[in-house]
Amino acid sequence: MTKHRTGTRAEWLAARLELLAAEKELTRRGDELARRRQELPWVRIDKEYRFETDEGTASLADLFGGRSQLLVYHFMFGPDYTAGCPSCSAIADGFDRSVVHLANHDVTLLAVSRAPLAKLQKYKRRMGWTFPWASSHGSDFNFDFNVSVTEEQQRAGTIEYNYQPSRQRLDVKPEPAQGTPSGFAAMSGTDLATYARERPGMSAFALEDGIVYHTYSTYARGLDGLWGMYQWLDRAPRGRNETGPWWRRRDEYPQQ
Repeated sequence: MTKHRTGTRAEWLAARLELLAAEKELTRRGDELARRRQELPWVRIDKEYRFETDEGTASLADLFGGRSQLLVYHFMFGPDYTAGCPSCSAIADGFDRSVVHLANHDVTLLAVSRAPLAKLQKYKRRMGWTFPWASSHGSDFNFDFNVSVTEEQQRAGTIEYNYQPSRQRLDVKPEPAQGTPSGFAAMSGTDLATYARERPGMSAFALEDGIVYHTYSTYARGLDGLWGMYQWLDRAPRGRNETGPWWRRRDEYPQQ
């Protein structure tokens, strides 16, 4: 016997109509937030960044691929990782089918990580992905957009993430259990301190008259909307139903 509240179809419909009003309000609020994102001032980027791609060395402007808008997912895959972050991998599982639609709407979507290109290509083959993925190895790109920190910054505690100071204690050595930060570090083939020098995020850019502008960035819970599985779970009977990270890379789940 379920412990959840039950009722008649009429009671369900009344409650559903009340919820529908709240959902519509949330939709309208989301539209307003999207408008405000688009109204943010654009910041001209004059710094030269170099990336390694499947097609060769590229500038930030080259990454647009002939389009006027660029969406970059800052994928946690540091130079010392042996595999991509499991959380970023769960998000990236949804990229391939969106890339083609966005490309036909003047938007290029790609991932950028600090690991050398050969590591990214190997992991991409393992996961069966086809979306473009560029290496910013040797570039300031990840540092300038607050998704990577140096070991010196980490030890000094001079880290900014999600527009506020951020610090992680490096003297804590928890067991690398599945679903813990140290567990994800182990799954990425590195230690917690090295793993934590990379952070997730996404940034948007515009290209006009040959000039690249930074238009938007978001981090942490701001990435929730990009997790396809969470959009489904939020509509499932028990919701997210989690006490901590539970996911793995999709090729690491037990066979059903």
